[in-house]
Amino acid sequence: MSLLFEKSGHWLQRRAENLLAALLAIMFVAFLLQIAFRYLLNLPIGWTSEVTIIAWLGGVLWGAAFVVKEREEVRFDLVYGALGARTRRIAGICTGVAIVALYAVSLPATVDYVRFMKVERTAYLKIRFDHLFSIYVLFVVAVIVRYVWILSQLLRGKDPARVDSTAAGSGL
Repeated sequence: MSLLFEKSGHWLQRRAENLLAALLAIMFVAFLLQIAFRYLLNLPIGWTSEVTIIAWLGGVLWGAAFVVKEREEVRFDLVYGALGARTRRIAGICTGVAIVALYAVSLPATVDYVRFMKVERTAYLKIRFDHLFSIYVLFVVAVIVRYVWILSQLLRGKDPARVDSTAAGSGL
């Protein structure tokens, strides 16, 4: 059963990366279309700017929620790396509790605001803002779930890995 969960998780991770790559491709194509129409055809169009912004916003939040691994997140490596394993674990627990608490407290107001935005639409594509902003609700829920998982690992005594800032990579 554990192998099935691992394979399913890996498959879902790859699909999340595929979706992020698709959002980047959409953003790039819309950006090229915007340049071509404006400077080659002398026919400025506005919807490409909307598509670029929507793809960028969705890509940033989707990537942060489902693609970027915890070890790839930005942190204060100089301070964190200098700590001992026990102190690193305590710092991780404090950080995790703060993140879960802050996002959990903000979640109801976030959902209310997203629901409220159903009255507004984008200028060119007429997409309701609640549909566009719902990615942020998904992001908040994903961050809460991620940090609850990290907290459970830390509270069970799993020591966080020591950060070696000289060995930082692209995540590959």
